[in-house]
Amino acid sequence: MKRLSCRDRLEHALFRIAEPDGEGLRACLTVYSAAARAAADAADARAAVGVSLGPLDGAIVSIKDLFDVAGERTRAGSKILAEEAAPAEADAPVVRRLRAAGAVIVAKTNMTEFAYSGIGANPHFGTPGNPRDRARIPGGSSSGAAVAVADGMCEIAIGSDTGGSVRIPAALCGLVGFKPSRQRVPTDGAFPLSYSLDSVGPLARSVADCAKADAILAAEDFLPLEPVALAGLRFGVVQGLPLETLDETVGAAFAAAIRRLEEASARLTHEALPVLDDMRAVYAKGGILPAEACAIHRDRLQRRAADIDPNVRARIERSLAITAADYVDMQRERARLVRAMNSRLAALDVLVMPTTPIVAPTMAEVKDAKDFAVRNALLLRNTSIVNFFDLCAISLPLAATLPVGLMLVARNGEDRGLLRIAAAAAEVLRG
Repeated sequence: MKRLSCRDRLEHALFRIAEPDGEGLRACLTVYSAAARAAADAADARAAVGVSLGPLDGAIVSIKDLFDVAGERTRAGSKILAEEAAPAEADAPVVRRLRAAGAVIVAKTNMTEFAYSGIGANPHFGTPGNPRDRARIPGGSSSGAAVAVADGMCEIAIGSDTGGSVRIPAALCGLVGFKPSRQRVPTDGAFPLSYSLDSVGPLARSVADCAKADAILAAEDFLPLEPVALAGLRFGVVQGLPLETLDETVGAAFAAAIRRLEEASARLTHEALPVLDDMRAVYAKGGILPAEACAIHRDRLQRRAADIDPNVRARIERSLAITAADYVDMQRERARLVRAMNSRLAALDVLVMPTTPIVAPTMAEVKDAKDFAVRNALLLRNTSIVNFFDLCAISLPLAATLPVGLMLVARNGEDRGLLRIAAAAAEVLRG
């Protein structure tokens, strides 16, 4: 069968965005129709003469609403920033890299305001419905990114991940989501949530597409993922906190996934990690992310509190009591724990845990502020471990009545090895 041209695939994406009964208006806040068509035609012209700019040449890509695009206000899902932000002077480095690689940027995607929630709700621009069940949340904060990929509005979406904002929506929407080692991809030109924890990564339907996008974002040469045998690889199944209070669907899907990995002769061990208790002690002082988010947003909180999503506002307000001394203590303790975790993982190839302990709640189940807070904390619980310990991780989709994610975690800098293992694991999990 003849492969569709880039222009044909783009027109399909634009059609999906524009469908009156679809999620396009809520998933895509800015649509670059004219520029994308010009980029698609250029990609097709290159392909016709056998010229390629790399693995993303002609790929239909969306970018999260927090990335700078020259001449535009960077909203970060915020009504305030949509009104007050100065137009960006230049594209963010990741946007420049995508364009230089021939990617066709079709849209900017919706997100939780300031990227500060794992639910994915946005009262200002609407909340896109989960592709499996429109009454359910998409997960966040990269909500529009996940819905755009799942609904065919793009092939790859670029999001940010500070506590799980790529992996959570990937898990809840049945996609692959990759959080790289933080320092590999520049966060310049991305509206910050936490200077210490922010990272940038892709969502897609396959590990291979995530690997291609990651190579471009990190300005590395892309090499196709070499096959790796799972037999003999050391998979550490994390005990304790990450396995607490799993809902029935997640618990069953996770158990089935572990059985499949065992059948593939992976060496599975049960791993207790006391450093997780130490991490919780740091959280008890308020947490590094909340302290940094408060520093970023306290002026807006003082001036226009009523214009901030109440659920986001409540999280910022709680952080006002964190002292400078506590912040310094938390940073020093985190540095110690990062070193301890790195040493602990030296004997393993990957850690394994559910990406989230629950499936996507319905929008009605998070309407009340208290219910929102409880489910938000659950959704962020496992993924935020990775950011705290400065690791890399990927969420793979599992077969279930509602989407469930399996998270594989590796040490900082072992991104390529993790992607190779994930590609092999994804084949096994598909059965």
